[in-house]
Amino acid sequence: MTRLGDLERAVMDVLWDSAPTTPDGVTVREVADALDGRELAYTTVMTVLDRLAGKGMVQREREGRAWRYRPAATREAHIAQLMLDALDLGGSRDAALVRFARSVTGTEADVLRAALAAEAGPADPTRATGAGPADPTRATEAGPAGQGRTRGAGLTGRVEDPRPAGPALDEATDR
Repeated sequence: MTRLGDLERAVMDVLWDSAPTTPDGVTVREVADALDGRELAYTTVMTVLDRLAGKGMVQREREGRAWRYRPAATREAHIAQLMLDALDLGGSRDAALVRFARSVTGTEADVLRAALAAEAGPADPTRATGAGPADPTRATEAGPAGQGRTRGAGLTGRVEDPRPAGPALDEATDR
C-alpha cells in the first residue's frame, strides 16, 4: 500500500469525511472548497485526485464534463492495511505484535480482546489458540524454529483492498 503525502492525506480526509453524506462522490471543486484554508489552485487539487485515482486510492465516475471522486476503501481499512504492511517490513511479526500489544491503552486492549473473541466465535474455541485441525484455506509461513504462523487469518482476512477491482482509470487516455 502506498503511503500518502500531506496533501494527499488532506484530500483523502475530505473524501472520507464526505463519504457518508455523498455516496456518489464529490467534485474537484467541492474538495478544493473543503481545503479552503490551504489556498490551493483548482488544478493542484485535480492533479492530486488524478494521482490518487492512479494509485487506486479513489474511484471516479464521469458526470457530464466533470469527475466525481469517492474513496476506494474506508479510512479504517486503509489504516489497517498500513499496519499490516508495517508488519511485513521485516524482522519478527510476532515480536512487533507483542510490542504493539504492550503499547496500547487498557481500553484499546479491551477492544482488541473483544475483536479477537468475536473472531474466535463461541462455536470453535480452538481458533483462538490455533490448536485443532489445519484449515487448508489459510496459508502459513515458517516462523521461528519452524513454527507455522497463519497469514491472512482472523481480523487480517477482513481488511478491504483499497484498490479498485478493475484497472485504474487514466485521465490521459480519457481525453
